[in-house]
Amino acid sequence: METDCVKHVRRCHRCQVYADQIKAPPNELRLMTAPWPFSMWGMDVIGPINPKASNGHLFILVAIDYFTKWIEAITLASVTAKVVARFLKRDVIARYGVPVTIITDNARNLNNKVIDELCAQFKIQHRNFTPYCPQMNGAVEAANKNIKKIIEKMTVNYKDWHEMLPYALLAYRTSVEIPSMGILAEAELEEAE
Repeated sequence: METDCVKHVRRCHRCQVYADQIKAPPNELRLMTAPWPFSMWGMDVIGPINPKASNGHLFILVAIDYFTKWIEAITLASVTAKVVARFLKRDVIARYGVPVTIITDNARNLNNKVIDELCAQFKIQHRNFTPYCPQMNGAVEAANKNIKKIIEKMTVNYKDWHEMLPYALLAYRTSVEIPSMGILAEAELEEAE
């Protein structure tokens, strides 16, 4: 089945158009590990996205758990402090429990009095990564890139991209990481010997 999937992707025109083009060797990885699931979340904003969606939305607010790589995301017309706080309460805290740490960039919509008060209320440590160094929040940046690519591949009418977000999240959440498959294959080979 995996071979069939690989063959399909290699023949798929949209998959080739929106595929990664590796132009430079990868940078050194900076390890950010969470001690247990849903204890450390990274947050970022994608956008503004052109064209504007038919419902007026221009942005996607993304949160990723560093341990499980689980993603939560919503589309927004504007990213305000109140909207970010509501997303944190409704889509992260109410579903997965209170995280120990939240990591964001230095954007005003993610760093403000409302977010500081929310973090103080729930005793969440709010950390920022270095400005102009997106690789420090690599998990979120990689998720953003993948979500954008999945939406681009699924979208027929670009003004309806917001309707594809739930399906893009499903595709991202259920995709199998190739390196993990390699580890499973090695484990099965060792067990067989």
